[in-house]
Amino acid sequence: MGWPYVGETLQLYSQHPNLFFATRKKRYGDVFKTSILGCPCVVLASPDAARFVLVTGSHLFKPTYPRTKEMLIGKSALFFHQGHYHSRLKTLVRASLSPHRRLRHLTPRIQSLALSSLHSLAASAASAAVVSTFHELKKYSFDVAVLAVFGEVVVDPRCKRELSRDYGIVEKGYNSFPTRIPGTAYHAAVSARKRLGEIVREIITRERNNKEKKGLLLGQLLDFKDGEGGTLTDEEIADNLIGVVFAARDTTASVLTWVLKFLADDRKLLEAVKAEQMAIYEANEGGGECLTWGQIRNMPLTYRVIMESLRMASIISFTFREAVADVEYKGYLIPKGWKVMPLFRNIHHSPEFFPDPQKFDPSRFEVPPRPNTFMPFGNGSHACPGNELAKLEVLIFLHHLLTNFRYLQTWEVVGKGNGVQYSPFPVPLEGLPARFWREPRSSTPLKHSCNPF
Repeated sequence: MGWPYVGETLQLYSQHPNLFFATRKKRYGDVFKTSILGCPCVVLASPDAARFVLVTGSHLFKPTYPRTKEMLIGKSALFFHQGHYHSRLKTLVRASLSPHRRLRHLTPRIQSLALSSLHSLAASAASAAVVSTFHELKKYSFDVAVLAVFGEVVVDPRCKRELSRDYGIVEKGYNSFPTRIPGTAYHAAVSARKRLGEIVREIITRERNNKEKKGLLLGQLLDFKDGEGGTLTDEEIADNLIGVVFAARDTTASVLTWVLKFLADDRKLLEAVKAEQMAIYEANEGGGECLTWGQIRNMPLTYRVIMESLRMASIISFTFREAVADVEYKGYLIPKGWKVMPLFRNIHHSPEFFPDPQKFDPSRFEVPPRPNTFMPFGNGSHACPGNELAKLEVLIFLHHLLTNFRYLQTWEVVGKGNGVQYSPFPVPLEGLPARFWREPRSSTPLKHSCNPF
């Protein structure tokens, strides 16, 4: 159980996550206990156990996070609830992020945001500068999240800069030691979260009488009514908007950073993915036309690369639940009030389900994985409702990167490129420092009819 109060938190966030969990699983088996962020926890590291907690026995566990993390997201965010409140809110989030009802209409604008992000990389390519890949991609994923949640005209540039600044401070404090002592990362994060709430509530007040944005999540929450006609308070709406953007920003940027790392490690695979994207590029008159929805949904090799990256990186290593009563599972007693952590990472890296699990092999997704062995977006009623948005923005970015930056190596990872750090989700060490190379016509603007620049 580690040190009093601290538990094994420092070990978890200072070691490679594979090492932390694998050593304990080897010693204790698929069920073991630990203490994380001041909470006693039971870790469950098998597909059957994960399904029991998240699906078949979900009524025995409530979604929860350590209170220190809830404070940084917002206690009313749907992640922390169950029952009617959760189901109604998740329905609204799913509707606002559904592939056919909403996301396909956002596709041209997401392509514009991808190209805008590539402008920054093009500037670095001109001087052969080394950039933090993760840092650059966070800007892109943040812009996409704000677009999907608020809309492109709701948040002005000044407001977006303030939101981005405060999200960055919250992110730095999210996995820090939770002390409110002034000068600490956590104290700064709490203050930044307060400012985020004030900014978002101002947007809510301004948009309450706007009837033209009902497809957006903001509009959906403003129109929310429960079975008795009750509506959401401004604080409840703000908590959910802030939570969705937080979840969408760093997780997607992390996935995309890992995709670029794995492709850089395998030049043959990179060339094959380039070929797939160049065929689409040429079909669109050399980038003169926008990607169509059908083209985005028909990138089989690129899609398998994303799935394998999700497995290898396991951005969400585990999730938190809390036992609402004493629960017995296969002879083990899980005490009421203890946190329960279904462990996705070790399932994804088990040779029983994924042969040679440390090898990056997209071909393993040519057939569907066994049930409950691949859960990059969770499982059950609390599975991530934004998973389609995440995959869409990754596919779009990869297309434009590989078709506009196709000279020589496209990008070169600087340094060893190994190791993992938490920011707050696992990313390559130092955010994957890299140089990006454009094709010889580097003085030509990035070519695409969806490019608003």
